[in-house]
Amino acid sequence: MTSNDIFKESAVIFLSALVIGLGLSFTGNGFSTFMLAFTTMLVILLINIFAKKMFGYHLETNVTTKLWTTYYFGLKNREHFKSKLAMIWMPLVTSLITMGNFVWLAITEFDVTARPERVAKRHGLYRYTEVTEWHMSLIAVAGIMANIFFGVLAYFFGFEYFAKWSIIYAFWSIIPLGRLDGSKIFFGSRNLWFGLSIILFVLLLWGLTIV
Repeated sequence: MTSNDIFKESAVIFLSALVIGLGLSFTGNGFSTFMLAFTTMLVILLINIFAKKMFGYHLETNVTTKLWTTYYFGLKNREHFKSKLAMIWMPLVTSLITMGNFVWLAITEFDVTARPERVAKRHGLYRYTEVTEWHMSLIAVAGIMANIFFGVLAYFFGFEYFAKWSIIYAFWSIIPLGRLDGSKIFFGSRNLWFGLSIILFVLLLWGLTIV
């Protein structure tokens, strides 16, 4: 990755944590509530993205995080926007509409490209090796499992706020919508998606009980 790519990806992570933090602190007690929500989401996002990058590296791929965008607003081909629409506004809008009782958390997606050594090892020096949907689903699962692990770990160390939102964010990550992580898992393996959904639903019920 170039320095420009690193800057863009860092900006995406920072901006995503900032917007989600604002949404979570809508009914809170001012700046301190916002800073808690912002730093919590920043760490959660960093854990998720780092885990995906590490697993992607194991698969000899590069994983790039960017803002979630959508092109279609309907089921027919003509029902689309003129250009892709960034969905970063979702946490703020949902928080405002519900007075802070509901906040949309999933606003990042990722792309995967094969690294040169993957191409060389699998099919010769000048042939492109496709990254399959199964590979992308495993990378997405790596991020979710990291959030679950550190969420449960944080709970036992007394960081209940972090634990709660780490589990909730992991649950949001399983939603199969657009190019979100949940879609990559769903189309990579239905069985994996359903199994992980059941686990996350149980963990969500536990996470919502955390103060």
